[in-house]
Amino acid sequence: MTIHTSLPFIAEVAAEKQEENLRFVNFLKERNSEEVDEEVQRLNQTIEPKIDCTSCGNCCKSLMVNITAEEADRAAARLQITREVFDEQYVEKGSHELMIMNKMPCHFLANNACTIYDVRFAGCREFPALHLPQFTQRLFSVMMHYERCPIIFNVMEELKTTTGFQQNAS
Repeated sequence: MTIHTSLPFIAEVAAEKQEENLRFVNFLKERNSEEVDEEVQRLNQTIEPKIDCTSCGNCCKSLMVNITAEEADRAAARLQITREVFDEQYVEKGSHELMIMNKMPCHFLANNACTIYDVRFAGCREFPALHLPQFTQRLFSVMMHYERCPIIFNVMEELKTTTGFQQNAS
């Protein structure tokens, strides 16, 4: 298994494989979801340790991160600032108490590492979320990140092989 980490290479392959990936998503939706979960998690456990996220940091450079009030409280405390100052400097608020980080790349990214790692937000902790169940229910969001995240890219490409997907089918 070859592991690809070059973002330009991944972006090029992603552009070439748009049609194939649409067929693959439909193929996966027809499979037993528990079996797909098991295989994705197995591949993730094999591939993720081989990729150094701090050599990439692309998720922190390009994702909109939702945060909760509790997460904002923890981050403010970690930064030793008031919650009001935290919100003013780092948060954009929407309707229904929705809060997102107000800047990309993330304010807390330095040298491709999180400066508040110990209190990082759930969306950051969970990404790329391949360890979570119900993978086939999340295919839309997974494929949105296919060209953004080397872990997702490599897991999906290997999954095509291990599931017997016919990549060159018309």
